[in-house]
Amino acid sequence: MPRGQKSKLRAREKRRQAREVAAQATVPEEEESPSSPSPHFKDAPQSSSATGTPSNPQVTGRVRSTSTTTATASNTRFSEGADNQMEEKPNASRARDTTEHGHRSPVDKKAAMLVYYLLYKYQMKEPVTKADILRNVIQINKNHFHKILQKASEHLELVFGLDVKEVDPNRNTYVLVNKLESSYDGRVNDNGGVPKTGLLMTVLGVIFTKGNCATEEQVWEVLNMMGLYDGMKNFIYGEPRKLITKDWVQEEYLEYRQIANSNPPRYEFLWGPRAHAETSKMKVLEFVAKIHDTVPTAFPSWYEEALRDEEERARAKVVAKACTAAMASARSRATASSFSCPK
Repeated sequence: MPRGQKSKLRAREKRRQAREVAAQATVPEEEESPSSPSPHFKDAPQSSSATGTPSNPQVTGRVRSTSTTTATASNTRFSEGADNQMEEKPNASRARDTTEHGHRSPVDKKAAMLVYYLLYKYQMKEPVTKADILRNVIQINKNHFHKILQKASEHLELVFGLDVKEVDPNRNTYVLVNKLESSYDGRVNDNGGVPKTGLLMTVLGVIFTKGNCATEEQVWEVLNMMGLYDGMKNFIYGEPRKLITKDWVQEEYLEYRQIANSNPPRYEFLWGPRAHAETSKMKVLEFVAKIHDTVPTAFPSWYEEALRDEEERARAKVVAKACTAAMASARSRATASSFSCPK
């Protein structure tokens, strides 16, 4: 089978599996009620005794709506040249067992439940232990803990832009960490709800793979593939145009500008300063590679560019560190001389 065709088949299978997991993460209507935001989990609070209202309103219902929108990353085709760039690497893609629609395995079902559970814990800003997961989610499938956690982690990363990190190996304690670093202003803005980082990483990936500047048409082509349309409000992301041309522009994740000399006016997207500060081309390429179920080196030209970016960032950090040390030394000398007494 030709190499390009193999790559397309792997990408198609990846998208199918992501849609299945997204559907599995769905909370059926009959299971959801105003007084029961987290029906599956023993340690989730049911409602406030004072008001009778759900104590977790942001998560309630949102995960249910992911069947059409949260397979976002896996529906993305970043570049027409992606298949041409890909090189066959040993173990770059692993074969996956396929399951018929409607006959999902217990492991897949538990992985979907774990996605919901970890999102709930993320919103509540609570760590979760292996014991919690076994007791509240996996239960009788304890022998499959690592496989279930791996599947859930992959979905959380590609769809929501969240990494599952083990912070205490002794107690097997895990937390969800947003892919965007909080170095720019000390926070990552997800408003306490289901994070939109996965969608943002997708848009940044489109911009990077289009030569660091993507036209509005190119971005909308990808958003449409993900089921997001101009003027059609999405339950998780809101109105997509407002999100990408106003919210993320105001937050300085994206730059949105008119293309020079375009008549009628056309627009394009670039990375904003906050995107440059909180992520990197290499991290975005890793995200793109995972969507294609491969490794960054499978895209040679993008990988080389990402490597150059990493080197420039490293040099900039060295220079910044040297400048900081020089300024501190100068202040120290100035302070010492101000306290010295002339003879």
